Amino acid sequence: MAVIGLGAAVFDLDGTLIDTEPRNRVMWSRLFDAHGVPWDDALIGSFAGRRGLEVLRDLAHLFPGRKVEELFEQAVSYEALPGMPAVAPVPGAVDLVRSLADAGVPLAVVTSGQRPYAERLLAELGIRDLLDLVVTAGDVVTGKPHPEGYLAAARDLDVPPQEAVGFEDAPAGVAAMKAAGMTCVGVITTQPAGALAGADHVVADFQEVDVVPGPALRVRGLALN
Repeated sequence: MAVIGLGAAVFDLDGTLIDTEPRNRVMWSRLFDAHGVPWDDALIGSFAGRRGLEVLRDLAHLFPGRKVEELFEQAVSYEALPGMPAVAPVPGAVDLVRSLADAGVPLAVVTSGQRPYAERLLAELGIRDLLDLVVTAGDVVTGKPHPEGYLAAARDLDVPPQEAVGFEDAPAGVAAMKAAGMTCVGVITTQPAGALAGADHVVADFQEVDVVPGPALRVRGLALN
């Protein structure tokens, strides 16, 4: 158990606040299937925590003659298909955000998703109005694992990165958060603990995190660093 003082709290969105990973994996696998491109779990997993357009640019050689932007729009269109996996808040996530807001802690979300997508999910969670800032894929030049998004959040919250505590579920996000100088709590909703070894602490979900006077966070998960 650890008690961590904080000047701000910063959250990833997909897989961290809301479990969208099963749906996202279906969307990307459908895209590969539609173009006859073989895929495996590692290939689909490469999208975790990163901007979809950037991953698709890395994989453009698998889709000769296709524009990356068109591929991205095709993948996103699958979200509305019937029978797609349902999404749900990560246990304890909404309560933690509300407790932090009640304690007066500045709050931000830094996501690799596009703004309309992120704003919709945050509204569905009922926490959008509690956030001071939402940094999305279109707000940065370089996505995770680059720290630009998290540095922008710290700057706009007017809090030194070293005083911020962040939550991430993907290796790319953990790398971005640590490169920004933040304390990182890995949430193992989508990855095994070993994949988040760069984090300072690892928890199963937000039921292992409490707000205590300070304000500070009491983390009952595993301390890694």
